[in-house]
This record gives sequence, C-alpha cells and structure tokens, in this order.
Amino acid sequence: MELLKQKIREVGVILSDEVIKLDAILNHAVDPALTTAMGREFARLYRDENVTKILTIESSGIPIAFAAAQELNVPLVFARRKKSLNTETETYCERVPSFTKGIVTDIMVSKEFLDEKDRVVLIDDFIANGDAARGLIRIIRRSGAVLLGLGIAVEKSFQAGGRTIRESGVRVESLVKIASLAGGEIRFE
Repeated sequence: MELLKQKIREVGVILSDEVIKLDAILNHAVDPALTTAMGREFARLYRDENVTKILTIESSGIPIAFAAAQELNVPLVFARRKKSLNTETETYCERVPSFTKGIVTDIMVSKEFLDEKDRVVLIDDFIANGDAARGLIRIIRRSGAVLLGLGIAVEKSFQAGGRTIRESGVRVESLVKIASLAGGEIRFE
C-alpha cells in the first residue's frame, strides 16, 4: 500500500535495527484518512470470505480494525490486556509476550462475543515475532470460530512472525512489509 509506505517514510522514527516508532499514525495518534484507507484495503482483501467478525487486540489495532469492520458492516471485538472489576468471568485467555513492551500479558476475549458461528479476520497494526497474533489465533480456535486470516498494517518481515504464521497455513495479508531497518534506513520489500 503506497500511501502507508509514504506515511512511514514521512513520520517513522527508527529506534534500532529492530524497532520503528510510528506514533504519529498508528500507536499514539491516528491519521483518519490513512486509517480509513487501510480499513478499505482489508475489506477488499476479505470481502468474498463471508466475514462475520473482526478481532483485534487493544489498543493500537482498534482504529484499523474499526475501519475494516465498518467497511464490511460486521462487528468489531477487541481482546483486552487487563482484567477490570467488570471483566466478564467467562473468557478465553492467553498469556503472550509483547516484543515492543518487553513484558508478558494476558489477553482476554469474552465468550459472549466469539463462538463457533463466527468467521473471523484478525487485524493488527504490527507483526514482529507474532506472539500476540498466535495468542489470538489460539483464542479463535478454542472458540470454535473459523479463522479466515490476518490483516497486518506493518509486517517486519526481517522478524519471523508473519512467515511462521503463514507456514502454519494461516493466510496473512500485510499492507506493508519492512525488510530491514539496518543502518537507520527503512527498506520495504
């Protein structure tokens, strides 16, 4: 997706050979026009799959997932990272490490919002090692829902997440693939 590549070139801040900061468009602020365009592209990619639900993880994936859900006219469900006093007791839960945060967290989806009647597309902002995505895939499978595939805004293809999930037989559609951040330079596939 050329528009996303252009925005990454404009606002991306390379923090290391493995980390790029995209706060201005994905992780702290939202570019509505770009987010809408990403949602439309994911909807185009999955339109013929009879999607019944979009699933993401809080919080950076929510705007893109919302745009795709709106375009497909289906509900959006997001996995929560923290329990609160009113957290549903009947949940699917997985413990996953976060590459960028450097911590392990629990992700939860209420059984009320995901079941065997669903045909799900998982949408997220980034995939690096793929741990969060694999946790959500396990939740989808435990619910009995059909996983149609993943929609990833930015795949860091120099890390194994997207590749290993594809190798497991899951469809992964990435809008942009970053091949390298070495030497402080963004190189796209």
